[in-house]
Amino acid sequence: MIKSDFYTFKILRYDAKEPAKEPCFASYKIKVIPGLTVLGMLLRIRDEIDGTLSFRSSCRSAICGSCAMVINGKIDLACRTQVAIFETDTIVLEPLPNFEVIKDLVVDMTPFWEIYEKIQPYLIRKTEDPGKEIPQSEKDRKKIDQFVNCILCACCYGACPVLNRDGNYAGPAAMAKLQRFLLDSRDERLADALELFNNETGVWGCDTIFRCIDACPKDVRPTDGIVGLRKTLLKNKAKRLLGVRNK
Repeated sequence: MIKSDFYTFKILRYDAKEPAKEPCFASYKIKVIPGLTVLGMLLRIRDEIDGTLSFRSSCRSAICGSCAMVINGKIDLACRTQVAIFETDTIVLEPLPNFEVIKDLVVDMTPFWEIYEKIQPYLIRKTEDPGKEIPQSEKDRKKIDQFVNCILCACCYGACPVLNRDGNYAGPAAMAKLQRFLLDSRDERLADALELFNNETGVWGCDTIFRCIDACPKDVRPTDGIVGLRKTLLKNKAKRLLGVRNK
């Protein structure tokens, strides 16, 4: 329920092109139309009050993941967050944590995409292309269902306490995507695809605090994927040891 006709939006402003200027909050008081989302209000602030305000958006339907940010202390998508859900008429907006800020609410996603590229997030086939659809059973599909729902918004990346102290960590999104393809019955990548992340900056870096699960707007459970990867690594190690003993 709307708390008042006018809301105050406090937005953390910063421009990396002007590093001498410290980040600071700018306040915008604007009339709220019932039913509008935080993104809807940001668009109005930019169009009606301050055209210099920078933020990312695209689909406005929680599909593209572009508008992830911190909204009153909680990481979420601005396009799916209704202004009326808060018990206050002041909305504080900050950029996604664990990223360098480019300008205002726009962060540099380069580290996120670089590690995502390393996991090879696509089907890898070793057998000859059959030239037709590769069928998948309902049972096999269910193994990857939740991981397929990831929209790469980086909410989990921003919420991760490990990334807060170690920027070299692969992050929950990349690890969940790796599990998604390793579980896919149509994928034929070799076991060494997982071995690449068999270290403290990969599978073993997670603190299992579950903040990534809390932050995910699509109910993906990245920690579950990471635990699954750990189990696979341990099983593979046990098989290798047993293989040696049997010789």
